[in-house]
Amino acid sequence: MGRMTRAEMQEHNRRKVIAAARAEFLARGFRDAKIDDIAERAELTRGAVYSNFPSKRALYLTVLAQDLSVPSPAITDAPRTAADALAAFARAWTARLPLIADTPRLDAELLPEIVVARSLHQPFAQLTQLAAITLGLTLEAFPDARDRMVRTAEAALTTLYGATQLSAAAPIFTDPIAVTAAVAHLARLDLGDGWPPPHLPFTDAAVPADDPWTPPPAVDALRDAPAPLTGDGVVAVLGLHRLAAVEEALRATSGPVTLVPVTADPAELGPLVRLCVADLAGCLRATVPMSGFPRLHVVHDETGALAAAAGIASPADGTEAAIRVSGGRIVARAHGFGACHAAASHS
Repeated sequence: MGRMTRAEMQEHNRRKVIAAARAEFLARGFRDAKIDDIAERAELTRGAVYSNFPSKRALYLTVLAQDLSVPSPAITDAPRTAADALAAFARAWTARLPLIADTPRLDAELLPEIVVARSLHQPFAQLTQLAAITLGLTLEAFPDARDRMVRTAEAALTTLYGATQLSAAAPIFTDPIAVTAAVAHLARLDLGDGWPPPHLPFTDAAVPADDPWTPPPAVDALRDAPAPLTGDGVVAVLGLHRLAAVEEALRATSGPVTLVPVTADPAELGPLVRLCVADLAGCLRATVPMSGFPRLHVVHDETGALAAAAGIASPADGTEAAIRVSGGRIVARAHGFGACHAAASHS
């Protein structure tokens, strides 16, 4: 075997760090794990660990995301009602909860770490809202669903996150069967959901354009399949403080919408995005067949290549921009508040 290239060596070391960190986090927990001990397990230096990950938290989130990165088999039989779909989603979620008190859990300190890390509050809130929008749109396809089911999905996620945290603090107290039944019952409650939000009629129109559209190849993280970037549709480039705005595009067009989450700190926050999207994708695959997925596609873009192709040179957490693609060209651009609605409603 020949000598590894520099890039191959870096990837080899990165895999060693992740494997060592996983073992250390399982043995000691996130809070008590030490970078020096992870480096020793990986047979690398402390500097080699930090050359791959900016912080212990970023490494922890990467380990959690990797555990969810292998797609589970998608179901083939669609549930018949929104309540059935909610029950399937809840079963997939609660299947990860421990059945015995002394089961080691890698994710036991995830929510506590998010609580103490203020820089994660708004990104995590927006990622959770993205999950609610995706689940809500999935539920709306069922004949017994109301026009908008996003608030129902919000209530379901609130219940499930609460069950997760309580199961970490009081192992085996949480009954997955009871939680699943409670979440399914939410489909029958009228939570006063509605659309559109008050600001939409006052947003500026998109600016017509006629620019080439040559996006790099990308993977749809929800389906683990090539993203449909070359076809007609809307591409929304949204910072981690503005992810919920993607619903404006989804409500304004019947075509596909591709979300490109961006941040000014991809090394630190990129792992959180990958973790939350992988978690959502896994539960969604256990809820409905892929034919039942909403028209949303999610593409990770830590390098900024896709954002640059859309004309966003310096993405930040507050970025809100969208383009309309038709016939292989960008036919409209929108920036700022209401950009997703403007680009999606452009004709």
